[in-house]
Amino acid sequence: MNFRKGQRREDPEINLIPFIDVLLVILIFLMVSTTYSKFTELQITLPTADAQKATEKPFELNVTVDAKGNYTINGEPISFRDVNGFAQALREAAGKGGEAGKSPVVIVNADQFAMHQMVINVMEAARLAGYEKLTFAAQTGGGK
Repeated sequence: MNFRKGQRREDPEINLIPFIDVLLVILIFLMVSTTYSKFTELQITLPTADAQKATEKPFELNVTVDAKGNYTINGEPISFRDVNGFAQALREAAGKGGEAGKSPVVIVNADQFAMHQMVINVMEAARLAGYEKLTFAAQTGGGK
């Protein structure tokens, strides 16, 4: 039964604004959650080392210190009196086997039970002799 016969019906109105809002939310969700199969990549050219091998081996003075307090320079036993005397022994050993005017590399090879002061004495003697290149030999691995 229709009791409103005398009243005029309004035309239905379609409002698109909520529809557009829902579509934008879905579009944003899809854009955020989509994984892209190809990512932008940076083309980086890394530098390479093209160094030439050293043609000549530097002159070395091998200084050995053992736990008993014995010093050797290139395998020759040296009696240690004081740091100045040991510096003179380093100069003499460098004069025997080295080139004139070239500073040798002093390699300190100390026993693990040698006193710390013995190694300091060798370093001080090398400084007094004017040798700036000093390195330490190390045992690699767990060998005994």
